[in-house]
Amino acid sequence: MARPTTAVIDTGALRHNLAQVRGRAPGSRVMAVVKADGYGHGLERVARSLAGADAFGVAALSDAERLRAAGVSQPILLLSGFDEPSDIGRMRALHVDSAIHHASQLEMLEQADPGELIGCWLKIDTGMHRLGFAPEHAREAHARLSAIPGVVGEIRLLNHFASSDEFDDSPSHGRQTREQMRIFQDTVAGLPGERSLANSAAVLGWPDAHADWVRAGGALYGMSVVEGRTGADFGLQPAMTFATRLIAINHIRKGERVGYSATWECPEDMPIGVAAIGYGDGYPRAAPSGTPMLVNGRRAPLVGRVSMDLVTIDLRGVPEARVGDPVTLWGPELPVETIALAAGTIGYELTCSITRRVRFVER
Repeated sequence: MARPTTAVIDTGALRHNLAQVRGRAPGSRVMAVVKADGYGHGLERVARSLAGADAFGVAALSDAERLRAAGVSQPILLLSGFDEPSDIGRMRALHVDSAIHHASQLEMLEQADPGELIGCWLKIDTGMHRLGFAPEHAREAHARLSAIPGVVGEIRLLNHFASSDEFDDSPSHGRQTREQMRIFQDTVAGLPGERSLANSAAVLGWPDAHADWVRAGGALYGMSVVEGRTGADFGLQPAMTFATRLIAINHIRKGERVGYSATWECPEDMPIGVAAIGYGDGYPRAAPSGTPMLVNGRRAPLVGRVSMDLVTIDLRGVPEARVGDPVTLWGPELPVETIALAAGTIGYELTCSITRRVRFVER
């Protein structure tokens, strides 16, 4: 029998979430960010489901090639831009736009051979301090980019928020996002071109940042990075259900220890379930004892260490459990954010970590 670990992708949830994003930013066009293989949901599958998006954002040129091969006709933005001169020809052939965030990219474009025109999005560093031109250099970069014959149309302008997941009304929260918005507006004042500021969190909590384009990523997959809140709290539907089955149930005596390094001790005689899931499938090794799972739809805690192929589960609360019963690792009834919190990470990392041995199923 094949390993029973599956990731079920709800394509209807993807479409629902796109509609939710549009409803929250009705005056903006929506760029669906599908990097990291559609946040682990499958690039082509996600693109088909989100065919109503106005554009797609990717992190790798190879992803743009896959999208074009799959028949995607919408604009595609390479979010980190090209890395070397040879990329420019590939982008022209694919009709892929480029983010321009560094002087070295300007030099490559200025020196490039004539060819098909390329669309450009000028990235401004307003406080993330990762990629982008410093505000004091942004207008010079815009002028140089505007003077390059190979650049088509008006240059679009974008930034990236560092803390847009903080949007409550207390004075200490949201301060950085408000400051980034101010810096961006001051920097681009009077420059032509469409604006794009909002990532998923800003779509959900910063309507003043919606501008001409929103770039939605995790929200499209039903996930939240807002502390203490799940995607469902914002009307989103989780698009992935990660599941497996019990492959053994063992009755372990009080005082016996379970798993690698014997980190968990049975407080009484009890049933321990073994499920076919581990970090080799993408389940986080950092998940501690007590992390919830669903066995037959009922919560049961992980006990002991997560291993490569297996986990062990306290079945005292599910005494009727039998070998072959379903185990849900995350999904609509058990938010991925809950598991991420237990493991000290975010849901994005968990869905992006699903490995190739997991069987994907669409519904």
